[in-house]
Amino acid sequence: MFRTKRSVLVRRLWRSRAPGGEEEEEAAAGEPGAAAAVAEPRAHLGGGRGCCPGKAGRGGRAAAGAEAELKALTHAVLKRLKERQLEGLLHAVESRGGARTPCLLLPAKADSRLGQHWYPLPVLLCKVFRWPDLRHCSEVKRLCCCESYGKAHSELVCCNPHHLSRLCELESPPPPYSRYPMDFLKPTDCPDSVPSSTETGGTNCLAPGGLSDSQVLQEPGDRSHWCVVAYWEEKTRVGRLYSVQEPSLDIFYDLPQGNGFCLGQLNSDNKSQLVQKVRSKIGYGIQLTKEVDGVWVYNRSSYPIFIKSATLDNPDSRTLLVHKVFPGFSIKAFDYEKAYTLQRPNDHEFTQQPWTGFTVQISFVKGWGQCYTRQFISSCPCWLEVIFNNR
Repeated sequence: MFRTKRSVLVRRLWRSRAPGGEEEEEAAAGEPGAAAAVAEPRAHLGGGRGCCPGKAGRGGRAAAGAEAELKALTHAVLKRLKERQLEGLLHAVESRGGARTPCLLLPAKADSRLGQHWYPLPVLLCKVFRWPDLRHCSEVKRLCCCESYGKAHSELVCCNPHHLSRLCELESPPPPYSRYPMDFLKPTDCPDSVPSSTETGGTNCLAPGGLSDSQVLQEPGDRSHWCVVAYWEEKTRVGRLYSVQEPSLDIFYDLPQGNGFCLGQLNSDNKSQLVQKVRSKIGYGIQLTKEVDGVWVYNRSSYPIFIKSATLDNPDSRTLLVHKVFPGFSIKAFDYEKAYTLQRPNDHEFTQQPWTGFTVQISFVKGWGQCYTRQFISSCPCWLEVIFNNR
């Protein structure tokens, strides 16, 4: 019996669905990419706060019944799509969002019922292909590349599951008795330096390394860039500062059709096996986007990233937490309005140092902080320093 091309595409899409419940736990135990999502499990305790994807496992007949209902509903939705739409959706799913794929525009009011709940089509397809535990549209955020980005009411809405990210919900703020870590401050005795970590010891200044680096940050009244990015391997900066002028930037090691800051093209002399291992896991990396409400970071890789930012935490707190962001999740890493209102503690120890609240630190794969052997980010194999233009 011959199958039509559309039916073949539908079957391939169903086979490419995201594992859920007990299947997800088995995948985390057996697959290297999935295992990263449970790596360093203690990161949410004190030293690193994170947004952990939930697991809602079922058993026996209930699981089989739910699977059959989901399959029937998914097939019914997919069979309404045109062949070209099915091909674009399959390309997005099989590339895990690495390829640039078109929007899948479908009627905005075509909700579908699954069990006792009604789901908008974008949420349903995200449940099928990305996050089986997804419940509500408020848990996801559109990427700026999507045609539906910023459109609250429209007859058509994009249902491409890789044009959305999962929102990272921060945990409750810590008690206000801990002190700011000293790595948060910038030394004052480094000529021609830019805001940087003091953890890097002898190389704690972002040495200009040439006129272009210093001009990027010190040109008076320069509004051409909204941030610059420095890539570090442990205590050594690799390559020049990368000036960002476009609203969105991909930072990656290996990304199909990648356009942005490619870390794989930088010349690194670091021979550490750990650095080389982590570098190879950066993969699709992150997407850094300047939006109306601040700067967002989307984790496109298959492994967690770790972020520290002055605007992520309670301004009354005496410590900055390191937040763990899982693959597929987005977090508002920087808030301009909040950064301008933040004040340094009224303490002589800190009045001797300039405020560096316009800097965000991001580590790939490995975290740092109180619950890790790595106390400072300069001990992390591969990390970024994002310095925002506050002019």
